[in-house]
Amino acid sequence: MNQRATQGDSRAFHRSTDRRAGRPALSRRAAQRTANGEPLFGGVFALFGHGNVAGIGEALYRHREELPTYRARNEQAMVHSAIAFAKAHMRRRMMAVTTSIGPGATNLVTAAALAHVNRLPVLPAAGRYFVSRAPDPVLQQVEDAHDGGVSANDALKAVSRYFDRIVHPAQLLGALPRAIRVLTDAAQCGPVTLALPQDVQAMVYDLPCFVLRAASRRIPRTRSDST
Repeated sequence: MNQRATQGDSRAFHRSTDRRAGRPALSRRAAQRTANGEPLFGGVFALFGHGNVAGIGEALYRHREELPTYRARNEQAMVHSAIAFAKAHMRRRMMAVTTSIGPGATNLVTAAALAHVNRLPVLPAAGRYFVSRAPDPVLQQVEDAHDGGVSANDALKAVSRYFDRIVHPAQLLGALPRAIRVLTDAAQCGPVTLALPQDVQAMVYDLPCFVLRAASRRIPRTRSDST
């Protein structure tokens, strides 16, 4: 986006966009509703630490009325609880989970594998080290001396129906609709992992308003054959 648009000095541009950081955009998008009027996401299981407390944590607190946060003590247990929630609601509603970087993210893998095999929707939003790599390494960062692009989040690729690493808020324009589409597809649903670097969580970007709109989501179910 050019500098003029970034500064938001166009009146028409302001009517169609909303200047937000990546973290509130994720929270607002998660506040969608089912066809019955229930929130699509029942809330967020969270274990805060280095990589998500100052970014995602702040956004969840700001939007706590429409998207409640439930504090947890174990990352794997958060996903198992999210699985139970999805099963209890016949996969029509789901939960998100957020963790810190490093071991906090790798603890999600075993439970995410269960959700993957059984096609149960859950949204892990894991913290990741800085895209700028300015404060590198950071606390509890899982490092790979042979590949600077590898992080603990990559362990979730094999157990995710959709995986995306957000390195700029503009990528949410495509990532969020894809994530919701997979989570609400009866055949494809399962864990959808969004890796969110710490500095990207705090970036400000003019997102189109339709991305933030709390739309109603109808989840179709294929009927069994009559014969």
